[in-house]
Amino acid sequence: MGDRKKKTELFDQLARVGKALGSGKRLELVDLLAQGERSVENLAATAQLGLSTASAHLQVLKQAGLVTTRKDGTKVHYALAGLDVARLYELVRTVAAERIAEVERVRDDYLHSGRSPAASALRADSEVTREELLARAAAGEVIVVDVRPVEEYAAAHVPGAVSIPLDDLARRIDELPVDQEIVAYCRGAYCVLAYEAVDMLQTLGRHARRLQDGMLEWRLSDLPIDTGRAA
Repeated sequence: MGDRKKKTELFDQLARVGKALGSGKRLELVDLLAQGERSVENLAATAQLGLSTASAHLQVLKQAGLVTTRKDGTKVHYALAGLDVARLYELVRTVAAERIAEVERVRDDYLHSGRSPAASALRADSEVTREELLARAAAGEVIVVDVRPVEEYAAAHVPGAVSIPLDDLARRIDELPVDQEIVAYCRGAYCVLAYEAVDMLQTLGRHARRLQDGMLEWRLSDLPIDTGRAA
C-alpha cells in the first residue's frame, strides 16, 4: 500500500501550487506576467498594490516555482517560469467559469461596466476570431492595433500590429484610416482595454472590432508573434 507519510508529503508538495494561486491578487499578477517580464514596481502600480504587498505575493509565487526573477541593478524583474504556468492559469479560469455560476456574471459586469447599453449590445458582432484575424491581416484587409502598454507590446505582439496604448488612442486617432477596418486586442479574455478601444474608435468614426480574446490565448495557440518595440 505504500508509505502513508510519504504519500501525504507528496500531495502536500503538489498543494503548494494550488496554495500559491489561492489569491485573487496573485492570479492577477500571473495574468500580467503572462504578457511578459515586469518589474516589481510596474506590477505593483498596474495591480494597484503597495510595493511591499506586491513583493510578498510575488515571493509566494516564486517559492511555488511559478515565477522567476532577474536583477537589473537595483531593480528586480519577474517572469513566468514557463508557458506551462500560463496554460495552468488559463485552465483555472476555464474551470472556474464552467463550475462557478458567479464568474460569468462578475466577468460581464467588469467588462461592460461604464459602457452604454448600445455599445454592450454590439459585442457579439464586434468580435473577430484568431483564425479570421490571421487570414484578414495577411491579406491586408484590416489594421491590427495593440492597445496594451508599450512594454507588453515589446514582449510579444501579433505580427504587423501597431502599438497604440489605450491612453494614447484619442490623441493618435489620425494615424488610423477611416476607410479600413481596425481590429483591437489586449491581454486576454478578461481584459477590458480592447472593449474600451473599440467603443472609442467607433465613436471617433472608425469601423472597429475586437479580437475575441487576446495575447494570452494567441500565444497558447502557438500562433506567430513578433517582439520588440515599435519603430
